[in-house]
Amino acid sequence: MQLTDTSEKNIINVVEQFDYSTQDDSYNQSFIKWRKNKDNPYAFNFKMDRRESVFVEGKGFESKSLPTAERNCVIKIMNVAGIAMLIWIVIDNIIGKAVISLFDFLGFDIHSSFFSTGVYGGDVEIVTSLILIGLMKVLIPAWYVHKKLKMPSKAEYLTKLRHSPDMIDSLCMAMAASAVTSLPNIYTNKTRLLYNYFRDIDADTSVWSQEQFIIYAIFDIVVLSVLSELFFRGAIFGALRQFGDVFALVITSVMSALLVQDVREFPAALLMSAIAAAGMLRSGSILTAIYVQIIFKLYRLALILLESTSTDTIYLHRNIFILAVFIIGALGFGTVYLLSKKKNRHRIASYKSEISMWERLVIAFRSYPVPAVVGVCVMAALIKLIL
Repeated sequence: MQLTDTSEKNIINVVEQFDYSTQDDSYNQSFIKWRKNKDNPYAFNFKMDRRESVFVEGKGFESKSLPTAERNCVIKIMNVAGIAMLIWIVIDNIIGKAVISLFDFLGFDIHSSFFSTGVYGGDVEIVTSLILIGLMKVLIPAWYVHKKLKMPSKAEYLTKLRHSPDMIDSLCMAMAASAVTSLPNIYTNKTRLLYNYFRDIDADTSVWSQEQFIIYAIFDIVVLSVLSELFFRGAIFGALRQFGDVFALVITSVMSALLVQDVREFPAALLMSAIAAAGMLRSGSILTAIYVQIIFKLYRLALILLESTSTDTIYLHRNIFILAVFIIGALGFGTVYLLSKKKNRHRIASYKSEISMWERLVIAFRSYPVPAVVGVCVMAALIKLIL
């Protein structure tokens, strides 16, 4: 969409001029209907005839401003996203530990501290509490976003697979990226740091029984992957892609990485989130994003199992495994890309306006309460790094 050519195009209608060819018709029609709702404060539906002006009392005749309308809409959407992130953080760091402390007070065998990331006690109690906290920190922010943005389900999620090679490409890329992002943190003399890096479980899994480990592994790898991607690639992503798919990809990827609240995991989370978002857009299905996260977590679980079962030759087995995953992923990506490059590959919708991408990103990350949320995430990450 080109809005800066005033010599030939005097009519600006951001809804009609958006590129809807990248997704299926059912999604597009629902998305357009949501955007055209004049009562929707989060819909970017600016319309203007450059040849017209509006009389404003005390100011005279003024033309409506596209940059101002765009800026205001971005701020409103980021306000919702920022509050959702804040809810996630509060549940993860405060409410979750308060619930554990309450259970401890009531006599259950579970213990934690506000100044520690660990959870200790009985196997059943630990697994149950971690699952409850995990569900709360994703479902409550997701409910808040859905309620505020009021996006219909057909526009909230991309569900129609339009190009399967792009899905396969994304999964292969996820394998290669998983291997690469593990390298900076894997060579260390401190097994504890290695163990902590490759999991999101804030407990000592070495003392768990096999049943509890399997239950939490399934929850973490499958359930949390599904719920997290539905949150990051749902209504927030749909609202942000009004300003272009790349803009939505960058914002949601940074959100996902920040909420990990761990310096060691930030690069991997950022990269995997970007691969998941791009794969979803190019393939047309949110299942691609979900599968990317599942592959990443399965890879980390495999490293945990190698760490705990291969004591004598752990470095050899681990290195061979990492190399094999990278080679399979890289070869798979290259093969699928070469075989399908001559076919009609789905592109990502772009958006051009009088505000540059960089300026729009600055506006987004300066919107209340996003700066405060970023500060809290960075502080939490530094505390985890020290502890």
